Amino acid sequence: MEDSQPGTTQSSTVFEETQNTTVVAYPAPPPPRSVLRLALYPVTLKFEEVVYKVKKGGSGGWMIGGGARGKEEKTILNGITGMVCPGEILAMLGPSGSGKTTLLTALGGRLPTRSSGKQLLSGKISYNGQPFSGSIKRRTGFVAQDDVLYPHLTVRETLVFAALLRLPSTLSPLEKREHAERVIEELGLRRCRNSMIGGPLLRGISGGEKKRVSIGQEMLLDPSLLLLDEPTSGLDSTTAQRILRTVKRLASGGRTVVTTIHQPSSRLYHMFDKLVLLSSDGYPIYHGPASVAMDYFSSIGFPTSVTVNPADLLLDLANGIAPESIYSRDEGEFEGGTEEEHKSVREALISAYDRNIATRLKTQLCNLDVNNYGGYAKEASSFAGKMEQWNTSWWEQFKVLLRRGLKERRHEAFNRLRIFQVVSVATLAGLLWWHTPTSHIQDRIALLFFFSVFWGFFPLYNAVFTFPQERSMLIKERSSGMYRLSSYFLARTAGDLPMELALPTAFVFIIYWMGGLKPDPATFILSLLVLLYSVLVSQSLGLAIGAILMDVKQATTLASVTTLVFLIAGGYYVQQIPPFIVWFKYLSYSYYCFKLLLGVQFGEDDYYECSKGVMCRVVDFPTVKSVGLNHLWIDVCIMALMLLGYRLLAYLALHRVQPR
Repeated sequence: MEDSQPGTTQSSTVFEETQNTTVVAYPAPPPPRSVLRLALYPVTLKFEEVVYKVKKGGSGGWMIGGGARGKEEKTILNGITGMVCPGEILAMLGPSGSGKTTLLTALGGRLPTRSSGKQLLSGKISYNGQPFSGSIKRRTGFVAQDDVLYPHLTVRETLVFAALLRLPSTLSPLEKREHAERVIEELGLRRCRNSMIGGPLLRGISGGEKKRVSIGQEMLLDPSLLLLDEPTSGLDSTTAQRILRTVKRLASGGRTVVTTIHQPSSRLYHMFDKLVLLSSDGYPIYHGPASVAMDYFSSIGFPTSVTVNPADLLLDLANGIAPESIYSRDEGEFEGGTEEEHKSVREALISAYDRNIATRLKTQLCNLDVNNYGGYAKEASSFAGKMEQWNTSWWEQFKVLLRRGLKERRHEAFNRLRIFQVVSVATLAGLLWWHTPTSHIQDRIALLFFFSVFWGFFPLYNAVFTFPQERSMLIKERSSGMYRLSSYFLARTAGDLPMELALPTAFVFIIYWMGGLKPDPATFILSLLVLLYSVLVSQSLGLAIGAILMDVKQATTLASVTTLVFLIAGGYYVQQIPPFIVWFKYLSYSYYCFKLLLGVQFGEDDYYECSKGVMCRVVDFPTVKSVGLNHLWIDVCIMALMLLGYRLLAYLALHRVQPR
């Protein structure tokens, strides 16, 4: 019997292998050349007896690992075994909840293996006979079901920035850009290359084009192993076929492709080389060539006498619904059978799998020698030893991330609404405090407190949203090893500085002179610097709250409570705070900002007209007296500690957002 090539195997030949226990290797033939260069290190992927378990939490939801003792345990994957070679497409088919995405995530090395001392993932997954490693991770492309893309970047910008981050430093920036352009051409994205990606509130490219952009991000590295989770989900039949045709062409270059798919059309189904079918409870019921799956199920007692989409029949079987129970009754009378009937069908399929496929498959995996594939394993091992941990330097990552962040948020940061908000508040406040005379010391102090409060809270609420909104993007890109967390953190926070500092500067320029504050240039500059200093501290606290909670609603609630406490303890509303709670004000950066602004505006020897013809010292005014005008440099140092401490806390909190 002749060995057959993946994707072109004759049905009769493969079916003979299914019926018998003859071990037949599936060597990867020399793939035809395509527009993209050939994969240099093809990967043969094997997975044996893969089992994955989770525990049920007290609220009824399933959670990974730990939890209270005695909670119910559920097995998501029940001993899945399979293999896929270079040049092949392996499709994982099954009903919702069967564990397709979990298995794909495990193959990509993105599932936790242990939690609370318990092993979650068991079994053996090997890549050219080697376990998962950093070098394999960098040769693996993972396309998630949801397209996680920046909405305000164009297609070209998205792929160019990804190329600058992911391609090795041995290539020049120009070569990286040219490579991104070649990927755009190969994926048929030339027509929309200058169009924005778009999002829920922004019109952009189509769903099929977004999916191709997601694939393109992974294709930049020319991966040896490409994993796709539901690449055709939500797409019409024509677009789905175009996507899968692209994937087929990529596989023909010697890549190993594994994809999950929910309910493919018959046209899509016949494009797969191999198929893994999972039952609704996570057991394997078929592994082999997709072209003979129908013949296999007919041979074990589940034939169909009508023409039907193979995927529809397979999904019915995976749910425990036998073909004759569907087509032997009128459509109006069929109710899908009882749960006992479904369970009986599934047990029969699992038993047939163990009897006809499992033994042959395990024998085949044991006898497979990856050295038969042109020494790929040896080359890949040598290549892994030469790979650096990061493709680019820290400084290059920082520069690219900063440029990308400025481009992405140029519409958000400098939008007309925020500018109008700040300018209108400054103008209204300037009119309310219009040329406040020096004798109205209460009003002048109130204006300074308004400075500290408005710019103590406005940046905080903006910063709270920063990391929760980018959580999915951070997980995706760090899982791909695109950059260091430190370079991302500094680039992300530095990219917000232009707008965070420009708006308060414009605010001070408007309200300072309208409010009649001390018209000395040095005093004006010091007041501006104090305010900008407070803005940075406020932003730091917002970043820390957002990074710790990583949930917009919870972070906003905590920020509201925090700002309320800081407002009350800021030294303006309450001067005689009870001793047991007076320490609250020392936690408030608004208190220190207010004190510094008072220290800049007033001196120890300043006087004001407290009554007609009577001059009083400013330092004796109740509000100023309670806050004090001494030890201002200590207050500057305390705010510096807050600035660094909050940002360090935010950075450490981001480490909990583990890449998958």
